[in-house]
Amino acid sequence: MNEDPIIIIGAGPAGLMAAQQLATKGYHVHIYEKNKAAARKFLVAGHGGFNLTHNEPIDTFVEKYDAHEIQRIVRSFDNCATVAWLSSIGIPTYVGSSGKIFPKKNIKPIQVLQAWLDHLKHLGVSIHYGHRLIDFDTKSITYSHNDITIHQNYQKLILALGGGSWQKTGSDAAWVPLLESKNIRINPLQSANSGYNTRDNWKSLEGQVLKNIQVSFNGSKKLGELVFTTYGIEGSPLYYLNRYTRPFDFPLDIQIDLKPNMAINTILKQLQSGGNVSSLLKNNLKLSTTAIALLKILDKSTFTDPQALARAIKSYSIPVTGLRPIDEVISTAGGIPFTELNENLAFHQFQQVYCAGEMIDWEAPTGGYLLQACFSTGMWVAQAICNQDRS
Repeated sequence: MNEDPIIIIGAGPAGLMAAQQLATKGYHVHIYEKNKAAARKFLVAGHGGFNLTHNEPIDTFVEKYDAHEIQRIVRSFDNCATVAWLSSIGIPTYVGSSGKIFPKKNIKPIQVLQAWLDHLKHLGVSIHYGHRLIDFDTKSITYSHNDITIHQNYQKLILALGGGSWQKTGSDAAWVPLLESKNIRINPLQSANSGYNTRDNWKSLEGQVLKNIQVSFNGSKKLGELVFTTYGIEGSPLYYLNRYTRPFDFPLDIQIDLKPNMAINTILKQLQSGGNVSSLLKNNLKLSTTAIALLKILDKSTFTDPQALARAIKSYSIPVTGLRPIDEVISTAGGIPFTELNENLAFHQFQQVYCAGEMIDWEAPTGGYLLQACFSTGMWVAQAICNQDRS
């Protein structure tokens, strides 16, 4: 029997989940993390509302992912399994009004992480901080710790090194040149779940929110809200559009439907009922102050023409010039394509080396889907290792 440990590089959600499952099955597991603490991006993500997954039925849940491989993996350890796992480590959850699943009120992100780390410690998982991966081969890893280079053999190696956004959390994609040096193809990392830079300056609307709107591009649509910023526009429906706009050359136009639940003919009828235009927008169409201010930016001929104004309400065009820099965005698209991995998420040329989490090339919107896929890929890899040993 191989006495070498299973080594996991990266103490983020994918790595921690793989460690938990393997330790539960009796494996000797060591995690090496370059930061001084675990799961820093996990904690940073919790600052804006700590949604851990989503309550959607699984068939619609998996539609949020862009690749059939990740859809299959998420089905194998789904949102219900995540809720059950959280409960097992002492974290009760509740479903918010939007379907997002959160820890029960007053449970902070650090408490969720600490409960998880305590559980891993109880299972015998060893986590070594301040250890940076330098290299690996078919039998061993090379890492640095306190300026000392160390070699260690492994039984299996799991890479859970994250994407390329929020470098301050350690998610810096430093693994890309290492894998490329081993002739592993990497799809270029790109901004995902990103706001848009815009052609126009929104200083007069900065910080204001457009609620209950629908954004669209080239037939792809998403309901939600957006906020005006110093550089352009932000918001979850815009993040959703990222994957559909990214293949096109910027600049391009995103359309905003300010009244998605009302047909254009109904809007036109209200605008033709007579009276002050601003009053009609506020009282008849129930548009927000922000939406009305946006419409008032239009030229006078459009604002005073009921037909032109109705078209603008249903399809307000905002020219966007690009996505935000990778380091500012919530997640990255690109990474290791599934074609470089077998069905167990091991490299074809390194059969004992597995990948999990955001370093693999899959994409999903915010709302719990990103974390869920990290949990699921960690569990998938761990279960594959257990199944291989049983067979």
